[in-house]
Amino acid sequence: MRANEGSRSAAPQATEGAAPPPRREVICADALTWLADDPPLEGAAVITSLPDVSELGGVDFAGWRAFFDRALAAIFAALPPGSPAIFYQTDIKVDGRWIDKGYLCQRAAEEAGVDLLWHRIVCRKAPGSVTYGRPAYAHLLAFARDLRDDPRWALPDVLADGGWMPWRRALGAEAARLACRYVVKSTPLRTIVDPFCGHGTILAVANAMGLDAIGVELSIKRCRKAAKLALPEPGAANDR
Repeated sequence: MRANEGSRSAAPQATEGAAPPPRREVICADALTWLADDPPLEGAAVITSLPDVSELGGVDFAGWRAFFDRALAAIFAALPPGSPAIFYQTDIKVDGRWIDKGYLCQRAAEEAGVDLLWHRIVCRKAPGSVTYGRPAYAHLLAFARDLRDDPRWALPDVLADGGWMPWRRALGAEAARLACRYVVKSTPLRTIVDPFCGHGTILAVANAMGLDAIGVELSIKRCRKAAKLALPEPGAANDR
């Protein structure tokens, strides 16, 4: 199945003489299989959040760790020169052990010969909040083979609010905007790929910023949501 719908709310309908609205394509497929095709990421930047152990439907922790490592390796193997891969990841606690997903991303990048460009923190809860199973912050990390961070396009080290989320495990819209803004300012790329697009927050934000977006998602139900997701009016509450 392929859900391929332009986001009607993200951009106006094209009129004669006007630029066409940004494209949104949602592909119902296994992301690891799709990433193995040649070349799925040519001319695009990756912005994504890899699924948590609770999202894999009965897979145990060891199975999730193996999947997480394979997914990172697949993205870095498919990443062409000049394209960044930006990950939004929230740490978890399993059986009293802290699992640092930022570390897992950096380890996989080092093994693939990909450099860390920058590491930002996104607040999921107000500073000073006490949480247990999931921290009050998330990692936002950018990697590339041959790019270097340019101080002219500096981003805030800490984002105080990740922004609106279509569900409680989603990447917030403000965090997605920060990542897309980096791509726009630091590269000539104008297509964003999310291999694990879920409900489609990254696709909707990219379209709203005039960028084409391609998402891959295994769930048909989520594909349909991602193809139609529109950003709410400013100040709207999270859909949790």
